[in-house]
Amino acid sequence: MDLVTGTISNLIPKLGELLKEEYNLQKGVRKRVEYLQIELESMSTVLRKVAQLMPDQLDEQVRAWAHEVRMVSYDMEDILDTFLVHVEGQEPAASDRFKRLLKKMAKLFNKTKAHHKIAGAIKDIKKQLQEVANRRGRYMLGDIMAKSTVTIVDPRLSALYNDVTKLVGIDEASDELISMLLCQGDEGLYRDKVKKVSILGPGGLGKTTLVKTVYEKLKMGFCCGAFVPVSRNPDFKKVFKDILIDLDKQHYTTCFNMMILDERQLIDELRGFLKNKRYFIVIDDIWEIQSWETIKLALIDNNRGSRIVTTTRKFKVAAEVGGVYNMKPLSDDESRKLLYTRIFGVEADHLDYLPDKVSDKILKRCGGVPLAIITMANLLVGKPMEEWPEVHNSIGFSHKDNYHFESTMRILSFSYYDLPSHLKTCLLYLSMFPDDSVIGKDPLIWKWIAEGFVHKEKGIGLFELGEGHFNELVHRSMIQAVELEGEEGIVQGCRVHDMVLDLIRSLSHEENFLSILDGLDSEETLSKNSARRLAHQNRTVNHNPQARNMGIAQLRSFVTCYCAIDKMVPLFNFRVLRVLAIEYCEFMEGYQLEHLGNLLHLRYLGLIETNIRVLPKEIGHLRFLQTLLLNGTGIEVLPSSVRLLTQLMCIRADWKTRTPNWIGMLTSLEELRIYRGADDRSSRWFVKELGNLTELRVLRAGIAVLDESMERDLVKSLCNLRKIQYLQLEIVLPGIDDTVDVSPWMSKVSWEAEGFVLPRHLRRLLLGCVIFSRMPSWINYSCLPNISHLCVHVVSMNEHDLKVIGKMPELRDLLLSTSSTVAISNIADGSYFHKLRSFSMLSSMVQFLLNEDSSISFHIWNGEDAMPFGPKRNSEGRVAPTIMPGLEFLEFFFFVQTFKDCNGNFRNIGLECLTALQKVTVRIGCQGASILEVEEAEAVLRHVAEARPNHVTLELIRHFEDQMILASDRS
Repeated sequence: MDLVTGTISNLIPKLGELLKEEYNLQKGVRKRVEYLQIELESMSTVLRKVAQLMPDQLDEQVRAWAHEVRMVSYDMEDILDTFLVHVEGQEPAASDRFKRLLKKMAKLFNKTKAHHKIAGAIKDIKKQLQEVANRRGRYMLGDIMAKSTVTIVDPRLSALYNDVTKLVGIDEASDELISMLLCQGDEGLYRDKVKKVSILGPGGLGKTTLVKTVYEKLKMGFCCGAFVPVSRNPDFKKVFKDILIDLDKQHYTTCFNMMILDERQLIDELRGFLKNKRYFIVIDDIWEIQSWETIKLALIDNNRGSRIVTTTRKFKVAAEVGGVYNMKPLSDDESRKLLYTRIFGVEADHLDYLPDKVSDKILKRCGGVPLAIITMANLLVGKPMEEWPEVHNSIGFSHKDNYHFESTMRILSFSYYDLPSHLKTCLLYLSMFPDDSVIGKDPLIWKWIAEGFVHKEKGIGLFELGEGHFNELVHRSMIQAVELEGEEGIVQGCRVHDMVLDLIRSLSHEENFLSILDGLDSEETLSKNSARRLAHQNRTVNHNPQARNMGIAQLRSFVTCYCAIDKMVPLFNFRVLRVLAIEYCEFMEGYQLEHLGNLLHLRYLGLIETNIRVLPKEIGHLRFLQTLLLNGTGIEVLPSSVRLLTQLMCIRADWKTRTPNWIGMLTSLEELRIYRGADDRSSRWFVKELGNLTELRVLRAGIAVLDESMERDLVKSLCNLRKIQYLQLEIVLPGIDDTVDVSPWMSKVSWEAEGFVLPRHLRRLLLGCVIFSRMPSWINYSCLPNISHLCVHVVSMNEHDLKVIGKMPELRDLLLSTSSTVAISNIADGSYFHKLRSFSMLSSMVQFLLNEDSSISFHIWNGEDAMPFGPKRNSEGRVAPTIMPGLEFLEFFFFVQTFKDCNGNFRNIGLECLTALQKVTVRIGCQGASILEVEEAEAVLRHVAEARPNHVTLELIRHFEDQMILASDRS
């Protein structure tokens, strides 16, 4: 029912817009529009009450009536949008006065024609709506009263999903699985054969959580490892690529040959890579035996003691893999602990998990399924225990044979109907995406906006409202946030749990919300419904001309993911399309986006990771377009007609796309990502034009500062960006044939003297394109209290500068480059870097030294000045205080020969002070050192990492190996 209320919520303000004087409607038409507005508001009130009831509590007549309202609302919105398309917006500029006059006359004619059409259409719609309203009276829908089911979600829950499920009930299962994996079994010739274990259990029982925990514990004992999810209809090319990338990210993420390899070649590549290695590979969520048989071809048995773990819901698949481990539900005590922890957060530690009748009933229904318990807990948060029986009784669990699945689905349904209206529609939209996929957060939000699911609120931008919807779904455990690797704390997208996906797909089907063509589905499937959204997933798209009458004309969203497209539906068939997302797809050679200019309603155009190389100039006709995503396409030039798209709010260009000199005309832009300069003139113009984009929240650009004048223009433009939250200015990415100097620009302008100040709400500041001679005064904790990510290059720094950065209260990720040797004499008082999670010093070495007074001094050494690191002091009887309590990732440079020349102690780095540390990356400077000295340094660094009480992953990367010397040269 919320699909109806959502549509009406969009429609009512549009009817109000139509009543404005500028549209000059005839008197009779105005009255009909006013009638429609009043009638829809009345219907909306009834529908909001209906929407709070579970489907089985609704009369069939009520459901049929709501469906009618939805269809009429869709038709009405399409008519209004078509009218607005024809009467709003300016025409493309003509080359002479005569042509401009013709354009003006044509526009006037079109407006007159549009007025006649909408008058007739509104008359028809009024008649339909009157009939629907009459049925409302006959069904006595006004008497329906729905019980309020608003749930207040405690913000403490947002971080509990991962941690709690790992802590509660995981230890015993983890130990059992580890025992199975480490057991050698047969002796002699079979001792080192690959060992396979398959974890069996229904969805929501925690199979993935268990195997992920075990994988993290054991992977360091193997040469390499991979953790890869599969899906119901796997794309095996993608699966094999994902395994290769997990096994060796540094090589395979930059290997362009991966794109052209077929399945057989990828299998050969995998077998070759694994040939002499002891590996640990997890294949998560296999649905069919045939899928396992295909994947198994690549997993060579090389008698190295390798391990393979799979998870599945099906016994026949687990039996085929072998070594079945049956996943058990949580015990009563574990279930109660998980329930209370989810409800009361940290306060649960002080509660006795004593049995009581209410929680016993709730937990009995959950059957030890973690997902069911978590879902149930979300419904109880904020409610007094006296109301728990009411919540339990209203769920009405099923009593079918498949108890775990049916009960959990019922709980999930109840949780779904507890969502606010706008969140239900947003959640259902996620059913368009393939199983186990990471759904990009930002593109998803822009799709929601294009569909009209995000409604305007005064003083808040649409994207920020959409981001709030996304975060709320995460907090309610309906989706699982996925962080961006390498940018800790940054959520790049989400996954939808299998059980939640099953639920929302079922609901979408019932509500005729969307259709999915998956695998071997035929287009004839579309003829049986009138869904407004269509998704192609993991299939070959080959348009059937006879399928044109299958509802394509009414589609609002057409989303195609991971498909091979031989022949697509002609774009002119999509008359009211708002979202066109063709992403991670491969077109037949030479495909062009013909008739793109006909999609006058289009708001979202996404071509991410496709082989579309050219945009047609007719894109300039899409006056309502809000989002244009071209990353991964290879498009080099944006047509000049894009400058006419004044409603564009987001452009993400490909790394090959050259910066245009008209970008300043797109004054509605909130997000701009473009990385490559065209020529010096265009680059200068681009920098000047940036100042016109005053609505920008996100700017990620490649900028080559050419001289002092251009730097002043850049500073002036940046001063105008008062809404900026994410500012990343990197060196220009050159093309293959470019000879551009990609070095950062040494600043010659006093930014302070130019009046430069950044807004206090800035969260990420990454300035890779410029080097400052000293620390800018505007980089400090009072001016930038919300900075979470900072990248800055400074030639000269002192202790005060380092302290200023260390006191930034929200700083989580720091990349610092300096030519100075600098230190903080006492960093252990808790005033510095208390939220820092990731710290990179790309050209300097760091040390944390325990002083005689038990304080810690923090040193940064440039490798040229006198080494500030003293000998390792006797710390016997003294416990090093914790510093940087949240630091998990540390990266620094290590000068092998210089360090030895200064009589440095390799062991004197002080990592024991960093209690939360998980990974250390050391870039080894090999210049002037022998291979033996480099290997000695690496061995000592490994020893330092292994000596820590909690295990630390150590990554060693050699630099300047070509400048190493022979040991004989040393003498």
